[in-house]
Amino acid sequence: MRGLSHRLHRFDVKQMPYVLIAPFFILFAIFGLFPLIFNGVVALRTWRLDDPAQDGWAGLANFEKLLTDEDFWNALYNTFGIFVLSTVPQLLLALCVAFLLNRRLRGQTWFRVSMLLPYITPLTASTLVFLVVFGRDYGVANWVLSVFGMDDPIDWRAGKLQSWVAIATMVNWKWIGYNALLYLSAMQTIPRDIYEASALDGATSWKQLWRITVPMILPVVIFTVVLSTIGGLQLFTEPMLLDANPASASGGSNGEWQTIAQLIYKVGWKNLNLGYAAAMSWALFLIIVIVAVVNTLVTSRLGGGKR
Repeated sequence: MRGLSHRLHRFDVKQMPYVLIAPFFILFAIFGLFPLIFNGVVALRTWRLDDPAQDGWAGLANFEKLLTDEDFWNALYNTFGIFVLSTVPQLLLALCVAFLLNRRLRGQTWFRVSMLLPYITPLTASTLVFLVVFGRDYGVANWVLSVFGMDDPIDWRAGKLQSWVAIATMVNWKWIGYNALLYLSAMQTIPRDIYEASALDGATSWKQLWRITVPMILPVVIFTVVLSTIGGLQLFTEPMLLDANPASASGGSNGEWQTIAQLIYKVGWKNLNLGYAAAMSWALFLIIVIVAVVNTLVTSRLGGGKR
């Protein structure tokens, strides 16, 4: 009996932790690792659903094709354009909003909770509302601009810059509050004594934000930069719904706002060229990793320089 109790105790201490975490790794292997490896194999093959006879080993041919594909480079240009217009203002505004919410305000709890409303709103529903806002003839956006003296209405789907601004506005509206609450939770850990001491030394609120707050919440800032990089470069739903014919995944009549994620969908499930679509997805993965690493290093240097 004693030996059995000893063995059970040993199993509980040494083996049970692995049993408890095993379901995660099993599910990750099935739904995460296997699709990733399989996608890499597909990227090295010629695989067309509309012509099974073309199935065969392609090597790096699909990746070489990317270098001369104008559609890919146009989508990459659009993706980075929308990414810059959404991510940079989004994180800066979120930081400023969090700094304001960290002060003593009337209705503080209400303001903090309201920051999550855009995030919990279904993306499709909010995007459809923005389609009305950015309507050419009767849109709210053009009406606001007319108040400031711009009489000619803007066709938000007719060019790159205006379509990028429209999509970036949708993205910023959804994610500013979410990132602001992440920053706010980090700011709550900063002792008040530090702000009081800096105020006695004559530091303004602006200096407190950039000289005290940002360096002390730098890990959270880096976390949001990485998440925003991943999400921004994988943008799909907003540009899809901006199109009058979303099923085409063309991003406008001339691909004005077609992102890489849209192009992957179009090549894979509209043109049925899975091999080439898989190569695009791997190219996007590598681009995201490189940009995320660069953004992390830049943010670390800038934040460290504020100390």
